[in-house]
Amino acid sequence: MMLQPSFLCFSFYLCALLLITLPIGTSSTKDIINETCETCANQSIILSYGLCSTSLPAVPVSHSANLEGLALVAMELALENATSTLETIERLLGSTSLDNYALGCLADCSELYTDAAWTIVNSIGVFLSGNYEVTRTWMSSVMEAASTCQQGFTERGEVSPLTQENYNLFQLCGIALCIIHLATPAAPSQSIHT
Repeated sequence: MMLQPSFLCFSFYLCALLLITLPIGTSSTKDIINETCETCANQSIILSYGLCSTSLPAVPVSHSANLEGLALVAMELALENATSTLETIERLLGSTSLDNYALGCLADCSELYTDAAWTIVNSIGVFLSGNYEVTRTWMSSVMEAASTCQQGFTERGEVSPLTQENYNLFQLCGIALCIIHLATPAAPSQSIHT
């Protein structure tokens, strides 16, 4: 089941309305985006600073967002990637130049990406409710879906026509996970009774 563009617009505007903005007088948005991307890239050998620092500012609401808002932006970008990849898969499934194995892999990827899109939508809702742990678990499962789609092709030495899409989804989810971790409130320290 494909997500409709009107649903994506609604999702985007909902996120935009709910973004928490930086108080006046704090560091510039460019600084928070660059600092966040740098922190995430330094904390993980798999995350790309370049993809992070060019993707997040591309969404206009990111220019007034704090960490929670940037996490929503990353999840929105992941959702956009998943839905556009589903459209790509649909086109490829109609191709006569692909063999049966590649077509089977694409069918598997279609299921993975459909589930991933709905998982991202649900993750956004859970994140907005303040349940960061469940959000992290679900976004991790979306990263796994991108990897599984890619591995389906490489197991037989096939070249995946979705390599870039899988990479982007994996990266965007990883960036969202990193930002969610950075935004997670510290657990209150427990006092020691003597």
